[in-house]
Amino acid sequence: MKNTNIQKRTERTQWFNEARFGMFIHWGLYAIPARGEWVRSVERMSHEDYLTYFREFKAEAYDPREWARLAKRAGMKYAVLTAKHHDGFCLWDTALTDFKATNTPAGRDLVREYLEAFRAEGIKVGLYFSIIDWRHPDFPHYGDRQHPLRDDPQAGNEGRDFNRYLDFMHGQIRELLTNYGKLDIMWFDFSYGDMAGEKWRAQALMDMVRSLQGHLIVDNRLEGSGEHSGTILTANPSDYAGDFACPEQMIPPRGIRNELGDFVPWEACITLNDHWGYCAEDHRWKSAQMVIRMLVECVSKNGNLLLNVGPDAAGRIPPSSVEILEQVGRWMADNGESIYHCGYADLEKPEWGRYTRDLRDSRTLYAHVLESQVGAVCLPGLAGKVEKLRLLRDGSEIRPSRYWNLTEYPEHAFFFLNSRSNSSHPLPDPVDTVVAITLKE
Repeated sequence: MKNTNIQKRTERTQWFNEARFGMFIHWGLYAIPARGEWVRSVERMSHEDYLTYFREFKAEAYDPREWARLAKRAGMKYAVLTAKHHDGFCLWDTALTDFKATNTPAGRDLVREYLEAFRAEGIKVGLYFSIIDWRHPDFPHYGDRQHPLRDDPQAGNEGRDFNRYLDFMHGQIRELLTNYGKLDIMWFDFSYGDMAGEKWRAQALMDMVRSLQGHLIVDNRLEGSGEHSGTILTANPSDYAGDFACPEQMIPPRGIRNELGDFVPWEACITLNDHWGYCAEDHRWKSAQMVIRMLVECVSKNGNLLLNVGPDAAGRIPPSSVEILEQVGRWMADNGESIYHCGYADLEKPEWGRYTRDLRDSRTLYAHVLESQVGAVCLPGLAGKVEKLRLLRDGSEIRPSRYWNLTEYPEHAFFFLNSRSNSSHPLPDPVDTVVAITLKE
């Protein structure tokens, strides 16, 4: 009998497995020093030194409507914003701490504005919430693996009450789930060492989440981490194993399956440059071609891509990020049909690229041709199974070929991308030429 957690997970994640492409947004005080979101930990900043950025945070150019429009143009179907990162700074008007955006010069509930803007564009909304908090006095300081004061004996843990911290943390999550309408994703980050599972009162936390917003999907980092996935990979995941796995800065070689061999919902969370939060000196941008091919690879392995942007202190998404996403969006406008509602094709990866298959109609297959071929494009093992071929971007007909030099390979189907010649030519789209294949019944 199938585990009930898996059955419920399958129901909750149906939309997620159809959406395939989302926007991750890391934004907070760390955008002011502009050296990445871990700047306080990396540089061992004191509470007092970090307050400098709190007093300077104005968000004067913050317009989440522009963010949402950009995400929509890029073809993204959902978004996740860092409501609170590890530094403890809250982008919403929480009643549980003064360390929040409404107490900065910005003076605004930035989470509420984000949610309203993205919902208005028809984009599903998620919130990232760090379950660690370097600001809270009851979170372990000295000796913790990441805390900025981990090496300072004077920041000892005497008098710190972790249960008091958990009450605070659970209370903030309850605020987000009760005061901001329907959410679609809660993205918790992160567990490490013995700080995992019931250390966070994970069962009680998940019970609360399910009672308040039962449809909500949750990642696996109450139990797992960036280093391991937890019991979501087993046949009997725990109640707080999460609804999807979230490998970070990599795409799993064969997707993610549990011990029974069944696919587990997953998304690769990946940055556009080398940082999550804004970093003024980081210009190592991934090209639009790389992003498109990452997305195709994820979908071909039954996964999603959550692509990150890091707005600057004023709230502007960097121009390079905008340009890349605009280019991705133009490709998606022509070829999104091969991404949304699609997944693993149950065919061996071809040498010229990848397949995706429509999850609603197994007869519809998409060939993502990434490399020009010497001669015809081969569809291994599909001889006699192809009903029609069309170039996806414009619907133009592609005719199957049985050219003279292919007669020794009767088990395969072949086609040329240039119907006027039987020789090699540049691909119609050098980024990814998508051919829609209808298989015979």
